[in-house]
Amino acid sequence: MPAHVSLITRGVADVAKASSFYERLRFVRSKKPSEASVSFFQAGPVVLALWGRDAQRDDAQAAELWTGNGGIVVAQNLASEDAVDVMMARAEAAGARILKQAAKTFWGGYDGYFADPDGHVWEVAFNPFWELDEDGRVRLPE
Repeated sequence: MPAHVSLITRGVADVAKASSFYERLRFVRSKKPSEASVSFFQAGPVVLALWGRDAQRDDAQAAELWTGNGGIVVAQNLASEDAVDVMMARAEAAGARILKQAAKTFWGGYDGYFADPDGHVWEVAFNPFWELDEDGRVRLPE
């Protein structure tokens, strides 16, 4: 079986509030959650799940490990600098806190960072060295 990521779960303080934020970013929520305390969103080929932070910590038996954010950044790669600017504006309008305005990078790309209402960090980027397929999936160079 090849290595892959199929689901990213973010522990949030309030599932309903967080779900509303992601819907404003145009993520499409599944109409059939497995239970009311979790929301699932289609995020390209990956599923984004929002689950209560305490419930996730308890389920994982990770109380001694999870003392903060964890330093994980989820990224969305887009086809142009203009598309990055549009997404950053959409995130800010939805209630995100802009951490870094989109700008040219030292490596030749263009990116910006925002935090969702629970403090989870997102990067929105254009990488001129990577191709995106028709579904927006990154195709790494050979």
